[in-house]
Amino acid sequence: MFKEWADKYKGKFDDGWDEYQKRVFNNQKALGWIPADAELTPRPDDMAAWEDITDEEEIDFQRRLMEVYAGFLEHVDTQAGKVISELDNLGIRDNTLVFYIFGDNGASAAGQEGSISELLAQNQIPNTIEQQLEALDELGGLDALGTRKTENIYHAAWSWAGDVPFRYTKLVASHFGGTRNPMVISWPKEIDPDKTPRSQFHHVNDIVPTIYDILGITPPVEVYGFQQDPFDGISMQYTFKNAKKDANKDAKALGKKKIQYFENFGSRGIYFDGWYACTFGPLIPWKSAESGDNLDKWDASEDVWELYHITEDFTQKHDLAAQEPERLKLMKQLFLKEAERNKAFPIGGGLWTRIHPEDRIASPYSSWVFDESTTRMPEFTAPGLGRESNLVTIEVDLDENASGVLYALGGSSGGVSLFMDNGKLKYEYNMLLLDRYKAASDSPIAAGHHTIEVETTIESPYSPGEVVIRVDGDEVGRTTIEQVVSGAFTASETFDVGTDLGAPVSLDYADLAPFEFDGTINTVKVAMTNSIEPYLSPLLPAFLD
Repeated sequence: MFKEWADKYKGKFDDGWDEYQKRVFNNQKALGWIPADAELTPRPDDMAAWEDITDEEEIDFQRRLMEVYAGFLEHVDTQAGKVISELDNLGIRDNTLVFYIFGDNGASAAGQEGSISELLAQNQIPNTIEQQLEALDELGGLDALGTRKTENIYHAAWSWAGDVPFRYTKLVASHFGGTRNPMVISWPKEIDPDKTPRSQFHHVNDIVPTIYDILGITPPVEVYGFQQDPFDGISMQYTFKNAKKDANKDAKALGKKKIQYFENFGSRGIYFDGWYACTFGPLIPWKSAESGDNLDKWDASEDVWELYHITEDFTQKHDLAAQEPERLKLMKQLFLKEAERNKAFPIGGGLWTRIHPEDRIASPYSSWVFDESTTRMPEFTAPGLGRESNLVTIEVDLDENASGVLYALGGSSGGVSLFMDNGKLKYEYNMLLLDRYKAASDSPIAAGHHTIEVETTIESPYSPGEVVIRVDGDEVGRTTIEQVVSGAFTASETFDVGTDLGAPVSLDYADLAPFEFDGTINTVKVAMTNSIEPYLSPLLPAFLD
């Protein structure tokens, strides 16, 4: 993210997330975007208040994270604006239907206490703000935020404040802070432009039915011999006010969508005709590591449900479960019916691989042979060199004082790299920026043909790992990986042979990236030697019976 975009917001968030939330809430009311009687919801008790942040270095860090996010947001919006402008230039804007959805869920709390490496939360790796700041200093301080050196994400409390006026954050399906997003629909030829917020309850699954309705398309029952599931959504065209063409369409029409279920990692809810029943679930997104320790003890049948009349309580402020027990009972039964119809069972099934990462979806292969033509192989399809036991064997021809990457998996925010540096063989395990485990040969490797082996031993997803490097059978280096990344290093980086495309794994060659190897790599053979077996629940046979 370009620094000049973030700098536009310098000082805008100096008063912190609590005051920011209140300020935005008041603006929302003043602009008429939320009901006049909407009530502000509180910050979760286990989420830090701004006044709890007292260290000046950390305060600067937390402010800058939000400035970077705001700059990024404006940059994205500007690019979307260019698309709209081009429609005008082409003379087709008037009859172009545009759906502009501001996000795909609530704001993300994956930043936890503020992070320079987003996947720390997904891998449930505990860390401290002191570790974050120490690692950031090595990268160049606050100016590194928003650059390719980090995958930063702001403090979870900024995400909570950004979801104003609702409760909670992304991954929480029970409350609208996790699911509700602004949407603008524009079609100048058929919709009278106005700034009246539509109050009807709708869901993203209503977009395709709306397009089909406009185009007069009947959804197919069968495609290439496959029976199609019916649409869950309905058309929103009845809200498209056009006084000249159709008086039946009205911005203030009564909502026609009667039912919608929500579920994510055991957090769940059900909307029915102005009412909403829900339960928070076992995972606390802003306390990922701590709540993750108790996931295997969670019993969905013991979850406490809440009930809201959202027609009158826009922000889910007042829980009516105690006053309306019969309605809540019926709503819970309705949720089970809708969950079954939508194939959502088992509830919370997505949590399984957080407890047992060895059972995640992975490549079916246990061995590979690569050469220098292998580049940009997505991490999720590549060998798990950083999370499982493996042996990498490279047949290589070195020049004198050879340099360049032999292979790299991941990127600057986390990954594994083996490279030559003026003849010396070097290995680095970048543990999501917080630690860098390294090994290197004491002396340069002679020119000529060599067999290089990197043997990684990881006994279990949460145990330390040992890495031994050999050249022609002789050990030249080793290191201990104190903290193994049991899931993924990144969500977007790749596996490369002979180069490190994308953001470089190691700072040692960051200024030389992609740091192409100057010798010849004949083959890179990877064999997974993992002894970790998929977990089989002792209850599973009973279910199968």
